[in-house]
Amino acid sequence: MNGLINYVSCGALWLGLLVKAPDLLRHRRDPYLRAICAVLGLAGLCFFLGAPPTVGAVNRLGGVPNLAAPVTYVAITGYCAASQVLIVHWRGGPRVRRTARRWMIAYAAVVLGIATTFALGDAPVERRTDLDTYYATTPYIAQMIVLYLLAHLITVTVTAVSSLRWACRVRGGLRTGLVLLGTGSLCGAGYSVAKLVAVGARWSGRDWSSLGTTVSPAAAGLGALLTVVGVLVPLAAPRVGEWRRARRTYARLVPLERELDDLLTRRTLRLPRPRFASPTTRLMWRQTSIHNALSHLDAYFDRDLYDRTREGVLATTGDPERSEAAAWAAVITAAVRQEADPGRPAPPPGAGGRSLDRVPGPAVLARIADALADTGPVPAVPAVPSGTTTAGTA
Repeated sequence: MNGLINYVSCGALWLGLLVKAPDLLRHRRDPYLRAICAVLGLAGLCFFLGAPPTVGAVNRLGGVPNLAAPVTYVAITGYCAASQVLIVHWRGGPRVRRTARRWMIAYAAVVLGIATTFALGDAPVERRTDLDTYYATTPYIAQMIVLYLLAHLITVTVTAVSSLRWACRVRGGLRTGLVLLGTGSLCGAGYSVAKLVAVGARWSGRDWSSLGTTVSPAAAGLGALLTVVGVLVPLAAPRVGEWRRARRTYARLVPLERELDDLLTRRTLRLPRPRFASPTTRLMWRQTSIHNALSHLDAYFDRDLYDRTREGVLATTGDPERSEAAAWAAVITAAVRQEADPGRPAPPPGAGGRSLDRVPGPAVLARIADALADTGPVPAVPAVPSGTTTAGTA
């Protein structure tokens, strides 16, 4: 595949970084966001540097055989440090900064160790895919390999345990994200373990280099995919939930908009329909069009009809919300008919309308639409003769 898995994994991680970048720009001083972006960016860099074509390019540009190895190992160690800092901020507590600083110092020591052992060792033959097993018995180079693998294994183990343990205490999108992140970290542990086993086999005289060249990249690629999805799911879950609610409300408002359709078209009150818009934007468009129609009908609203209908439905059902929706449905239906009747003169300015308590809000609009969907146009409740009472009223 010549590095295809590496580049695909890198692309997935950097795509996640691109999604998070706007939040980071708005909240530059948020250490949690900085840690998330560092994890995504450095993980993608690790895959990019580890691809055989990139390895060859780094070695050629640097003029040193296998220079790409310590460069990649340093990037992996930086990813480890960012992951541990992220875990520290997840856990919280009074000593977050101190603990994060200690992890960074520890991994800085690992970076220094990688640079020192590579400088002391001798690796003259370029190996783009199997350097770990090829130089597993070479002094100093072997120590460099084991050092970065152990640092990576410790990091992914801590991340997996912390994520899965926390997932047991939360629900929803955060729990899904933590489970995915923990599982991705376990796959990352498979990367380190497979390479360590291959190195150990080389020490005992066996050749298990295929573990490092096939199993490890596959485990790392799967881990990268799960990690980026795990980071993005908790961020996307609230928005997806909002869009789902907006779609449901948008569909619920159809009967009310249908009742007002002739008025909206005849009076040109409907706004231009948005194209390629989110469910939230489309819902706002429909609500705005409905409010435009209701504002136009304001002078035609009949307070007496509203009160009679509300009291009658309340006496029958005992449900205040349902009675309010039915009253609004009756008033709107009557107002639409009156406004469309060419034989009736328009009411004088300031008549009717605002004598009602308020213009219905988004939640009431949905209930009005439900009332229209259940019964069709709501018939007007006849006026009560003077001196009598309606059922259920004093």
